[in-house]
Amino acid sequence: MTLHRLIAPAIAGVLGTLGLAACDLDVPDLNNPGLDTLQDSPDAVSIAKACTGLLINNRSNIANEFGYIDEIGILGRENYNFDTADPRFIGELLAGELSRGSPFGGNFWGVPYANIRLANVTLHALDKVPDEELSAANKQGIRGFIHTIMALDLMQVVVTHDTNGAVIDTDRDLTQSLGAIVSKDMANAKIAQLLDDATAELDAGDDTFPFLLSSGFDGFDTPATFRKFNRALRARVGAYIASTSAAKNYEAVLTALGASFVDDTAMGKFESGVFYSFSTKTGDTTNGLINPNIYVHPLVKSEAKNKADTKPDDRLTAKVATTKTAGSATGTPLMSTLVFTMYDSPSSPVALIRNEELILLKAEALWFSGMKSQAIDELNVVRVGSGGLEPVAQTTDDATFITELLYDRRYSLLFEGHRWIDLRRFNRTTEMVLDDPDYKRNIRFPIPLPECNARPGEQACTLGSL
Repeated sequence: MTLHRLIAPAIAGVLGTLGLAACDLDVPDLNNPGLDTLQDSPDAVSIAKACTGLLINNRSNIANEFGYIDEIGILGRENYNFDTADPRFIGELLAGELSRGSPFGGNFWGVPYANIRLANVTLHALDKVPDEELSAANKQGIRGFIHTIMALDLMQVVVTHDTNGAVIDTDRDLTQSLGAIVSKDMANAKIAQLLDDATAELDAGDDTFPFLLSSGFDGFDTPATFRKFNRALRARVGAYIASTSAAKNYEAVLTALGASFVDDTAMGKFESGVFYSFSTKTGDTTNGLINPNIYVHPLVKSEAKNKADTKPDDRLTAKVATTKTAGSATGTPLMSTLVFTMYDSPSSPVALIRNEELILLKAEALWFSGMKSQAIDELNVVRVGSGGLEPVAQTTDDATFITELLYDRRYSLLFEGHRWIDLRRFNRTTEMVLDDPDYKRNIRFPIPLPECNARPGEQACTLGSL
């Protein structure tokens, strides 16, 4: 199914039942009255339901099996998935090339674009709601929220497909032709624009949103506090842009961090931030990363540094444990006796963006802005405070700093969806260790086959994952 054909089921499902799991959103219902209401006679209630739906859809492919955290972790050599029912966790993600026609290699396209389409529909509907139902300030706050979620969805497409490109011209009628697949640079610029536009809208918003956010947004659930979350995302995408450009201009990252919730002044605040929330309540979605088939890649333990007392990095100890039941894949060299302890129940939250990441982004931005001593100091805030390690020595060498930065990002952000992206953006993809000499390094996702079928002759569809 193409980008256009994916959107109606998502909109219909969200408006019909707000607690539906992701699989329920795949059921086509083109005549659902909820969609009709949103498009033809929207009111405050239908807008609120659509905004809740945006959060549900954005979360839907994060923590499930062969979801974002699981697949990105496998590609970045953080984890294995020894699911004997599906050999593609090994055969496609590690041993072979990502297939554009499979649910693995064809992932992270349809779901985020379905949500972006719902966002566009909701923005048009918002313009039709009388001011007596939603004030001008309410509407601006909603626009800021929607544009931020759109940026977050598009970011998932871009970081997974990288130089294969993405679609940014998404606000089209179903009868129109598909928007062009553009370069990664153009797509990242669009993400930055969406986030920047949202800040002015959030500034003009009311004191509260006219809808509820999940518990993962506690402390960031008003237009003013949600803006800090928006600026944190802007710092992240700014670092993605700067680290892969020749200029290495991090000015926008430092500016965004200054308006975010970054706090490097006190220990114990590393966990503050925004999270994807899950629960076992009827109709809600659970965290599937507690799956017993998921094991930690052995290198995560063997490459961890020791503290002064020779005990391992505190981040490893807090997140990884040895299990009595080893996991393996028959006919392969893959085996592990390590499991993650960070997600210990179906209700465990998954970090969307945390203060610990922001401090490391600040270290990165300071370094490439010429403030190298301050950058090392910032790196040591995390290294000492979160890892319990000795401070890293001052240096002026780029390669040395990047090595230390990538180490701390690896263990501070373990199994949160960063390692694979970091190795790629700093040209360290050879550190994606081959467990077997015949295995491959997949560094980007191909454009999915259904999308390519709708685009005869599309050049981006000739590009693969290696």
